[in-house]
Amino acid sequence: MMALPYITEHTGFTGTVYATEPTVQIGRLLMEELVNFTERVPKAQSASLWKNKDTQRLLPSPLKDAVEVSTWRRCYTMQEVNSALSKIQLVGYSQKIELFGAVQVTPLSSGYALGSSNWIIQSHYEKVSYVSGSSLLTTHPQPMDQASLKNSDVLVLTGLTQIPTANPDGMVGEFFSNLALTVRNGGNVLVPCYPSGVIYDLLECLYQYIDSAGLSSIPFYFISPVANSSLEFSQIFAEWLCHNKQTKVYLPEPPFPHAELIQTNKLKHYPSIHGDFSNDFRQPCVVFTGHPSLRFGDVVHFMELWGKSSLNTVIFTEPDFSYLEALAPYQPLAMKCIYCPIDTRLNFIQVSKLLKEVQPLHVVCPEQYTQPPPAQAHRMDLMIDCQPPPMSYRRAEVLALPFKRRYEKIEIMPELADSLVPMEMKPGVSLATVSAVLHTKDNKHALQPPPRPIQPTGGKKRKRVTDDIPDCKVLKPLLSGSIPVEQFVQTLEKHGFSDIKVEDTAKGHIVLLQEAETLIQIEEDSTHIICDNDEMLRVRLRDLVLKFLQKF
Repeated sequence: MMALPYITEHTGFTGTVYATEPTVQIGRLLMEELVNFTERVPKAQSASLWKNKDTQRLLPSPLKDAVEVSTWRRCYTMQEVNSALSKIQLVGYSQKIELFGAVQVTPLSSGYALGSSNWIIQSHYEKVSYVSGSSLLTTHPQPMDQASLKNSDVLVLTGLTQIPTANPDGMVGEFFSNLALTVRNGGNVLVPCYPSGVIYDLLECLYQYIDSAGLSSIPFYFISPVANSSLEFSQIFAEWLCHNKQTKVYLPEPPFPHAELIQTNKLKHYPSIHGDFSNDFRQPCVVFTGHPSLRFGDVVHFMELWGKSSLNTVIFTEPDFSYLEALAPYQPLAMKCIYCPIDTRLNFIQVSKLLKEVQPLHVVCPEQYTQPPPAQAHRMDLMIDCQPPPMSYRRAEVLALPFKRRYEKIEIMPELADSLVPMEMKPGVSLATVSAVLHTKDNKHALQPPPRPIQPTGGKKRKRVTDDIPDCKVLKPLLSGSIPVEQFVQTLEKHGFSDIKVEDTAKGHIVLLQEAETLIQIEEDSTHIICDNDEMLRVRLRDLVLKFLQKF
């Protein structure tokens, strides 16, 4: 979502973008925060010489190892964000969207965040499921829809947890014990975070934890240009929430307890550290603010303010960034650093359980998931293990998915269906011949009755309506059945043919009439009579062959 303006505004992309409503609204907040943070620090000039490969090699890590630096762009503006968002078409869970009549796509709840989706792409006879960031844990979003993923020909799997060894519940416990310890010792706690997502769950746990831990006098600050909108949005997307949060909406009671924290003044939110915040600010306190990379945003200010005291603690909860790399520019640092990454996405145990339940015919996933992580090469449980083995792909690789489209659905118009008279060929099998015009539009096919030829009228010669429509010839009957060779030879002998030889071939038989210099080739799906310029003979032989076949 964060890259959307680069796609829609700068690549000539003219397609439609589909997304659920919370994805659009919360995506807007995340982009707005990003733009706000980058515009606060205007650059007098922008440097680009460092992007030369030779210069880049000399830079310190991580710039030295950055991928395709020449394609790095300046951050988009709010104008581009609004333009990109205006191109999105909103969809709801389980809503079927037709794409050019060729396929249907359907978003399903993925259980990871408000409005987050997995997608099903299906034609009449094939089904591909795309599973990205999904969670089976009971947090605030609607639970993951697993049932709809069943009967997939191919399941594309990505967006698994970035820290397979960390248990989210354990991490939340560690988060609060470190937070309480620091505050009791008179220190401040800094939590670099995004303005939505895990923070809703953290504030909810905080609500339950504050009184029991004796933290009710400690101020909690949430600082972000979109803090207010984010807290309010989470309360209004009732239909995207889990069941017990939905029921609160009808009580009426706010689904998230952070509403109560704000009413009782335990949680305060501010657009930035300037203005009201500087008047209300008192220590010790807990501050939630961005950006988790520690490279921009208000978090930089707090790192510099609190970094020199060992009483203070910074707690990393976002798994997207290496906390050691994030801290590198601030060293030497006296404040304590705690790493409690909370990633609720699927881990490998949950994935293998999911795949057993859903049973796709083929699984496609990134190469990294098919082998244990480099740091823990012995952990064979930290990889995807399924039968048949998953197909893997690398960055920017084009894959041919392992299924062929064999069938297409064709509708028969009622008036044509009405005219069909099936004949029973053998018990339980009836056939009817169809003579029709195939009409195709938007990848939808229909059989329509053939047009009746219009009788030409006198007067000027006008172009007949049927000129561009295939002629409707009188149909020959269809033939079915097989020719028993021995009986056929006996019949030929009865009709005066002698000196008959039969040869077996890979596909059938050849009957040679040596006297008449004629050859009859009998195969499973065709019969050829080859004789030199003797039409009378050919017709006689043809009639003998037809005696053995059923006309339809």
